[in-house]
Amino acid sequence: MSGVDVPPPLHEPDHHTTISKHQQNPRNRPGFFTFRHLTALATATLLFVSGMVNLGDLAFVLFAFIYMHFMSKFAFPTLSSPMERPYFGQKNKVQILYILVTAVIGLFLPIAYILEGIFDSDKEGIKAAAPHVFLLASQVFMEGVAFSDRFSTPIRIFIPVLYNSRRIFTIVEWLRAEIWKVDEGGYSGNTRRLYIGRGLAMANLALWCFNLFGLLLPVYLPKAFKHYYSGYKVRD
Repeated sequence: MSGVDVPPPLHEPDHHTTISKHQQNPRNRPGFFTFRHLTALATATLLFVSGMVNLGDLAFVLFAFIYMHFMSKFAFPTLSSPMERPYFGQKNKVQILYILVTAVIGLFLPIAYILEGIFDSDKEGIKAAAPHVFLLASQVFMEGVAFSDRFSTPIRIFIPVLYNSRRIFTIVEWLRAEIWKVDEGGYSGNTRRLYIGRGLAMANLALWCFNLFGLLLPVYLPKAFKHYYSGYKVRD
């Protein structure tokens, strides 16, 4: 998914076992958010109220929220079939490592970069990195909303695909700003921070391009549709 909340193993679960776990697991109840989701919401809110995020990124988050509900109602409603019970099972060691790596590269290091920029008065670096962090934090929170009984499997995949696609453009802008800020004469900080910013932007661009084009679109999206439409067969 976001990498911070990546999908578990791709296997067809036993439906009786899945239903039993679903009924016992409070994470699947509507309106239940983990500490991670609430922290992501707080991060996104703090970035916006501090003026680091423009109205366009906020408008995208609102659009994604509204469009998610539209798609859930008219295109991919939840099914009453047992096949539409939560599809994603336990994470394996590789996925746990992947989640850790993406959380560090995609969220923790950029946040640290922004905080350092506040002390170094690097307004250009903060302005360039903040949209990516804001959208990723918003994505993590929205995944917490989507992973409930109110939304079907395609909607749960739709959120990371939509946000990941948008964030790639913000990361490209971040990298462009890091490269050009010296040529434009607006940077007066140290060289170390300059290379860290460029390295972070390039690492995030590579990571999230792989996440979108190597995992979400070719692997998880087809699996989600297969799982969803197999529910129609069972219901019929």
